[in-house]
Amino acid sequence: MPAETVVLKGELLRFRYRDDSGDFAVALVRTEGGSEEVVVCGALPGAEPGRKVELEGSYATHPDYGREFRVEKCKVALPESSSGLVRFLSSVVPGLGPKKAAAIVDHFGKETLEILNRFPRRLKEVPGIGAKGAADISRIWKESTAQRESLIFLQGLGITPAYCARLLKAYGDNAPEVVKQNPWRLADEVNGIGFLKADEIARSLDISGDSPERLRAAAVYAMNTLTTSGHVCAPESLLVKNTAELLKLPENAAQKGVQEAVAFELLERIDNMIYTPLLAHAERTLPVRIAELANCKKFPAQKMGTLPQETVKKLAPEQFQAVETVKRSPLSIVTGGPGVGKTTVMGEIVKLAREAKLKIALAAPTGRAAKRLSESSGLEAKTIHRLLGYDPRCNEFEYNSENKLECELLIVDEVSMLDLLLANALFSAIPGGCAVVLVGDADQLPSVGAGTVLADFIGCGFFAVTHLTQVFRQAAESSIISNAHRVIHGEMPVAPSPREKEKLDFYWIDPGDPLRAEELIEKMAAERIPERFGFDPVKEIQILTPMNRGDAGVFKLNPLLAKRLLGEKLESFRFGERTFVMGDKIMQRSNNYDKNVFNGDVGFITSIDSENRKFVCAFDNGERKVEYGFDEADQLNHAYAITVHKSQGGEYPCVILALLKGHYMMLRRNLLYTAMTRAKKLLILVADRQAVEIAISNNRRERRYSLLGERLRKLYNRGNFKSHSKNDKDAIRKEL
Repeated sequence: MPAETVVLKGELLRFRYRDDSGDFAVALVRTEGGSEEVVVCGALPGAEPGRKVELEGSYATHPDYGREFRVEKCKVALPESSSGLVRFLSSVVPGLGPKKAAAIVDHFGKETLEILNRFPRRLKEVPGIGAKGAADISRIWKESTAQRESLIFLQGLGITPAYCARLLKAYGDNAPEVVKQNPWRLADEVNGIGFLKADEIARSLDISGDSPERLRAAAVYAMNTLTTSGHVCAPESLLVKNTAELLKLPENAAQKGVQEAVAFELLERIDNMIYTPLLAHAERTLPVRIAELANCKKFPAQKMGTLPQETVKKLAPEQFQAVETVKRSPLSIVTGGPGVGKTTVMGEIVKLAREAKLKIALAAPTGRAAKRLSESSGLEAKTIHRLLGYDPRCNEFEYNSENKLECELLIVDEVSMLDLLLANALFSAIPGGCAVVLVGDADQLPSVGAGTVLADFIGCGFFAVTHLTQVFRQAAESSIISNAHRVIHGEMPVAPSPREKEKLDFYWIDPGDPLRAEELIEKMAAERIPERFGFDPVKEIQILTPMNRGDAGVFKLNPLLAKRLLGEKLESFRFGERTFVMGDKIMQRSNNYDKNVFNGDVGFITSIDSENRKFVCAFDNGERKVEYGFDEADQLNHAYAITVHKSQGGEYPCVILALLKGHYMMLRRNLLYTAMTRAKKLLILVADRQAVEIAISNNRRERRYSLLGERLRKLYNRGNFKSHSKNDKDAIRKEL
């Protein structure tokens, strides 16, 4: 039952906490009549100590901080009492201090506000203020007045305090003018304000529902929404349909919006497919570069020697073929499930390349995958961003089509995670003659970003593809690996029957109901697994679940686990309803190119500086440390439990996998398979039998609109691409 909404009026006494963004603050308010002092939390734009506030919200009890008033709406008025005026002036005017503020109020009394508004020069009458001090106070007061007027305008449009704070931070006192001219630009420029919120603001301004700006913005938003679901492009009919639903207008109006967006070059039409300009460029550029690299007849990897006979005897025929292929084809792919020897193949290729004195580069999409590649190969492996020399200041790569990498052999692991934009950036920087070996599991989930790159590469003809299928004896003894292979072939996993005190690597527990599933997961992560198997509950146990919301979802499990696993800590800070503590396991929610951290990166909070409102997270086993402001904590989630999609490229000593009937929308065979293959030593499946059956029977691959495969095959069928001139290649790009 939702809490009752009430109105709280009083004077703000002081802030206990206030983040730099203005999105969240904790303050103490004395209620009217002075009968009570209440802790309030939420966005409080324009509020300063001494000001009168009228807050709308509800009372609640925080598990750590007790009873508090949670603010939904905030109105601010100028202080009326002498003590309020003193507090207000000393808080908004830097360097004024309580003593000088009190002197101003004592000197002018009830006329203080009128003096500040109409006769600020008279402030120099106050002993100790002087002409310069009076000018500074006057300037700051005018700024404060402008902000107050901006807030009144913005809140009059129904904009919440948190969004008001973001708008003022982005546009300053010009915020009202920006909003009036084109509210939909906020969706692109202000964090957290999407099309729907901007549209709500536009309605408050009585802007016509069929205005060209609105139609354009809706079409772009609808296309961006499709790309976040993995689509590179969309049929124009689908985009028009989605845009119409967003606009709540007929499809002819939506069609006009799409046409406007194309005319303004916000979207691009190729045949009957619509793209964002960035993805259109990538999908037409990448095939041309692949064709150029594939048609190189002489390349340094041809100098690689032959494997010793004793090594050949240990390899499966497919593994030997994969190694030999590198000498024959400049582009090759090695694919296969767990336990089939992909790591062994990469190791043998590296050995031969080192003996041939080739310049070798190793890379993977994530830091976790790059570290594993380093450990298995004995050479340094980098993330693709680091390999390409990503510069967050200009959002560009040092190595690109004009400045190629210096390597003769490039091995890229975990290629199932490679999306179209990153693939295009990578191949643009690969020099002619470099042998490229891509390694990945084609049966896993596709990349989080747009595209189906690995599948398109496998089917295009330019790459020599080796499918590894033989599971080696040692790997076959693992119930994790054998059951993963059963699942991908459409069979139910089998949990072995443990003998007394025997430790297995795979267990399947049917929880019976969702609430018991959550209780089981919490108890196993905090007690049973650490006690029996010795795994660190924070660093070595990873809980996976198909969904963020719902029973046994990320949003329900993380608060339980954060409190249970770390308990009470002295060093902590609060962001909204969440509390972060020293040692917390966190995950970056989205790419932050300025900090060089990316969506899905997992780290730990290693220091908290409450005085300067900053904290540090360590990523890649402590090798990469990133500083955040408290107000940037919205980029992070707790990561004791994460979605299966977010776990791609990860490998964990112990995985607890939740799979319930309530997750039916996400239950697919490749999702279950991907989750199972994240476990290295121990896998606990907390799952309804029916949920597992649904997942295994659903072998439909996620439909993603992309024409990369078609464009690659079209070029492959042309024959020898290298004979074309530069002008021809440019013409082919346009044709594609």
